[in-house]
Amino acid sequence: MAMVTFVDETTSGGRRDVLGLRVTEERLTLAELIRRRIFEETPEGAQEAYERALADFAGNGFLVLVGDRQLTGLDERVDLTAATEVTFLRLVPLVGG
Repeated sequence: MAMVTFVDETTSGGRRDVLGLRVTEERLTLAELIRRRIFEETPEGAQEAYERALADFAGNGFLVLVGDRQLTGLDERVDLTAATEVTFLRLVPLVGG
């Protein structure tokens, strides 16, 4: 069983651990990791929040890092270990751009 820790970061250096989630699978896709996080954090309106998160990811609203590896596709599989850290790095657009 793996323990996945979700971390939120910003490009300005802010960082906070958000959620720890036990996972029985050895591998999951990025889309499934995002789904599980949202459904754990947002009991009401979770499906809409999930769809928004997928759209934000596709629109480069945030990056996802597992360890030092950036995931670039929602169908990318993530190997889960006893302690896997998944970082969501929120990207902030430049003023006027």
